[in-house]
Amino acid sequence: MKQLREFDIAFVGLKPGEHSFQYTIGDSFFENFEEPKDFSECEVTVQLTLDKKSNFFLLKFAIGGKVTVTCDRCGEPFEMQLWDDFNQIVKLVDNPEEMSEGEEDPDVAYISKTESHLNVAEWIYEFIHLSIPMQRIHPDKAGKSGCDPKVLEMLAQMNQQAKENDNPIWKGLDKFKDN
Repeated sequence: MKQLREFDIAFVGLKPGEHSFQYTIGDSFFENFEEPKDFSECEVTVQLTLDKKSNFFLLKFAIGGKVTVTCDRCGEPFEMQLWDDFNQIVKLVDNPEEMSEGEEDPDVAYISKTESHLNVAEWIYEFIHLSIPMQRIHPDKAGKSGCDPKVLEMLAQMNQQAKENDNPIWKGLDKFKDN
């Protein structure tokens, strides 16, 4: 990953209390990471609130915006709205490597007390991905599916054919389904 300087927060000069940062994320942001993304046309705003305490920071990420994803049902692209909140605790310690090894909570990170900057790019990358649901299906429009009607019709036909071609040997297993 390339160093993303605009996501560095120089926390040494910040007074204790809350501080706000806003980031606009587009497709070019994801070019800095090796893993391919499964969405496009990213227009996301990240509102970050950093609450500085004496030995730790509480970071609150508010993700909002939209991305274009492919529908799992019909295969057509559509625009998905994103909105989600994430919290991250960053503790200042003498030995961050040792503390990180024993930590099981992914919401807690450790940095050295000698550090002067905190880079939030990886958290933004992760939280945008977590804001996108695993199942991506067109939202309903006026009570009807937003999916391509031709594809839905074809899926219904295939489902009907599958029911007609069921092997009778498996019918006896239905009585065990609710046990």
